[in-house]
Amino acid sequence: MFILKNEKNDMSRGLKSRHVQLIALGGTIGTGLFLGAGKSIHLAGPSILLAYLIAGLACFFLMRALGELLLSNTNTVSFIDFINKYMGKRTGFVAGWTYLVCWITIAMAEITASGLYVQYWFPDIPIWATALFLLVILFLMNSITVSAFGETEFWFAIIKVVAIVVLILVGVILVTMNYKTSVGHASVTNLTDGSFFPNGFKGFFLSFQMVVFSFVGVEMIGMTASETKDPKKIIPKCINDVPVRIILFYIGALVALMCIYPWSHVSPDSSPFVQVFQGIGVKPAAAIVNFVVLTAAASACNSAIFTTGRMLYSLTSESNNKLGKKLGTLSKRGLPYNAILCSTILIALSVILDFIMPSGVFDFISSVATTCFLYIWSLIVVAHYKYRKSLSLDETKQLIFKMPIFPYSNAFTILFMVMVAIVLSFQTQTLVALIGSVIWLIALYAFDFYKNK
Repeated sequence: MFILKNEKNDMSRGLKSRHVQLIALGGTIGTGLFLGAGKSIHLAGPSILLAYLIAGLACFFLMRALGELLLSNTNTVSFIDFINKYMGKRTGFVAGWTYLVCWITIAMAEITASGLYVQYWFPDIPIWATALFLLVILFLMNSITVSAFGETEFWFAIIKVVAIVVLILVGVILVTMNYKTSVGHASVTNLTDGSFFPNGFKGFFLSFQMVVFSFVGVEMIGMTASETKDPKKIIPKCINDVPVRIILFYIGALVALMCIYPWSHVSPDSSPFVQVFQGIGVKPAAAIVNFVVLTAAASACNSAIFTTGRMLYSLTSESNNKLGKKLGTLSKRGLPYNAILCSTILIALSVILDFIMPSGVFDFISSVATTCFLYIWSLIVVAHYKYRKSLSLDETKQLIFKMPIFPYSNAFTILFMVMVAIVLSFQTQTLVALIGSVIWLIALYAFDFYKNK
């Protein structure tokens, strides 16, 4: 069913400051930390802290570039509008559809994972049943009002944040008590056990793959400007606060883990959160962490429905064909309802894919989609550079939210993205995903070229 157009074509401004902050914060705290941190620690040892600091700095510059663009026009539906303006419509077309496909793929993976997490408690419930039930609930929350989405995402994020804070507090208490574990005692000296780079610089650089992709979703603030109350006040505050909080949560959690257990005893094959809580005698530790990662999966899917709905609306808002016109309209509540419905249906296809597509193929597609975020982030930074270069000296002086140390911060962030791409070529699995993402981007450029020839 298609919803009637909002003739004013104005997005609803129902997102509050706490919504926007938790949308970005929650979007980047997920299974990468709760399940994947063990692998990162195993690769880099204590130097994983440095890896997160470097990636966090690049993330901060990315966010500041995005924030400056958003404040130049707070009515834009998405940051793709800026890529269109400063880098050309062809690049905007490629970036928009790439970003859309990335989030749909991520949602497909997360909605499937949610079924697996529920089977931990209820093994007889089919994965597809859980996936469909969760998807319907999230669709309804997204289609009521934008504030309903914001409130849902706020509480999803709170659960993840509480889990991390509890881990940090447990770490402080155990270190203070010099608590005896199965491999020694909880102590700050565990953090410095052996070399800072125990696996050399190779292990340090290889850890960036997991580290960087832990931050996927932080750019979601770029989808909220047109629906945020008082964006010129809220956006700068959120952008300045969120990267710092993300780094604190990640660094704090990792420091706590490596103080309780020496890094060499943290398992790369299981959740380090489970290992820590079980090690101190919390028997339902696995069930607790399973609940948190289920929340993380639901949060990622919730964010994906919001993001893909806005992106699909933005990509079709100037379309001339019948379907495009319907997708590119707003409901009477100021929501891109038709685009949200369409993107939800696309995500629901994962239920069918679970039956007909081998898991290895879908894992490859997910890896390609995730790798494409490097391209999206780089375009945001380059678009910001071109935006700043387009301003006169007087216009630049009037900016109230300037990118720090411009243009060196832009150069640092781009070089960082290039470095991560090079790191991805070190291992076969990530190299294949990197090549696949390049092929995808070339194919989109070629399609748009021949379409407009």
